[in-house]
Amino acid sequence: MRLIPETRRGMLWRFALAAVVVVAFTATTTAVAGLLQFKQFTDYLSLSPVIKDAQVTVANPGNPQTLLLIGSDHRAGEPFSAANTDTMMLVRLDPNSSTINVLSVPRDLKVQILEGGVMTTDKLNSAYSIGGPNLLLRVLKQQVFPGLHVNHIIDVNFGGFEDLVNAIGCVYTDVDHRYYNNTAYTDYSSIDIQPGYQKLCGTDALEFVRFRHTDNDIVRNARQQDFLRWAKDQFSSTELFNNRNKLIKIFGQHTETDHNLHTVDGLINLFDLVAFSAGHAVKQIPFPAIFLPCNSGAPATPGVPALAQTPCYVTANPPAENRAYSTFMTPTQAQSASSSHTPGKHHSGGAPTVNLTPDPADATSQAAAIPHSNLPVYLPRNIATGSQYCTNATCPIGPVANSYPRAYTIHDQQDNPHTAYRVTLVINPVLGQYYGVQGTTWQNPPILNKPTETETIGGKQLMLFFNGHELSMAAWRTPQGVYWISNTLTDTLSNQQMLGIAGSLTRVG
Repeated sequence: MRLIPETRRGMLWRFALAAVVVVAFTATTTAVAGLLQFKQFTDYLSLSPVIKDAQVTVANPGNPQTLLLIGSDHRAGEPFSAANTDTMMLVRLDPNSSTINVLSVPRDLKVQILEGGVMTTDKLNSAYSIGGPNLLLRVLKQQVFPGLHVNHIIDVNFGGFEDLVNAIGCVYTDVDHRYYNNTAYTDYSSIDIQPGYQKLCGTDALEFVRFRHTDNDIVRNARQQDFLRWAKDQFSSTELFNNRNKLIKIFGQHTETDHNLHTVDGLINLFDLVAFSAGHAVKQIPFPAIFLPCNSGAPATPGVPALAQTPCYVTANPPAENRAYSTFMTPTQAQSASSSHTPGKHHSGGAPTVNLTPDPADATSQAAAIPHSNLPVYLPRNIATGSQYCTNATCPIGPVANSYPRAYTIHDQQDNPHTAYRVTLVINPVLGQYYGVQGTTWQNPPILNKPTETETIGGKQLMLFFNGHELSMAAWRTPQGVYWISNTLTDTLSNQQMLGIAGSLTRVG
């Protein structure tokens, strides 16, 4: 297997933004622009070649569809042996579901690949380099998800990523911790992003979604899916429709698809379905990854040939893979979005305290490090058992000035300044398990646009945001500002812990 520098690896982003942003907005044209508009879209998509012999099943109009979205650095006309991918995502669009289901497959998944008549053990992303999207899909169907039928393949080149992000006006992103790396000292891409809710444009957004230096494939997949959800929820169909030609042209220049998406009928069939699903939440289905021991990238062991070094494989138990795939294919019933807890259960009492630890002393020291301003500082009386507040000493990553906690100014879409602060807590940095407390005087940031429901906990009316059955964020609005608790990228905190932490928010300092 070839070792690919991180700076050349693809990202989910070319496809993620392309698939949701472009498809969601273009769907509105069915009733607005008619067949002539779709003909123009097929012309844009024809700027890149068709994926030859794509093993896809054309769905009947109105039926559910499964998309295979690939992020790669493949350039049209070049052999796939010169290309790489580290982003492979299945998206399920079902008119009977209240969610758009998303399942990311790890690039490091251990599989068997037939090359030159010889079956070898390799990583899933190598299937793309060896045989392009068709071999990648074949391996997925035969070894990972038996019974998988894909209706469309969308392979987006990284060249359009920054243009797409910038074309939609950038994306407000809930950055969970400090991201820092200097390429001068490692093989990974440079990045320098502070924690906290903020607008990320082209290069910074790309660095954020592709980052894997201090965590793993599963955390990166979760980060990418969150970014996808924030982008989707940030823009209305009208805004996207008004920019449709620019976005579709960028998409077409950097995207290869199956033949059916180069036809008017194929586009209408898919876009009508997406139009119906455009208001639905994105439900992330976790892949049941098992990380195998490895020392890939480490200095060679004395006396041991480099080829004998253990690669960093991911594997999974077939029954667990089957359960994840079954969940992915199963429509989500509207009333079950938060069925893992009972709304209203805690109205008469205080906040739940399951697996929580009182920690007022550390909260006080965190608040003391945030400059006085027009924004009162609220921090939780209770934090998750086993977690601790990040400080510049306990969570050092590169230059750490003003990172933990962080007080800063955020600008809204009209460039108005707002006071903000971010307090970061860590459970396990190796697993990328950071959660946080955000406060800002910006009363209506895009991240709060679409709460799943509201519930009163500890005397506070909380806006709850679910990712499937997992509570990913709990927010509270006051006359002075808004505050929210963000779960870890992989939703490590239970719903009860999230409710207990949010319900215990108390003014400090």
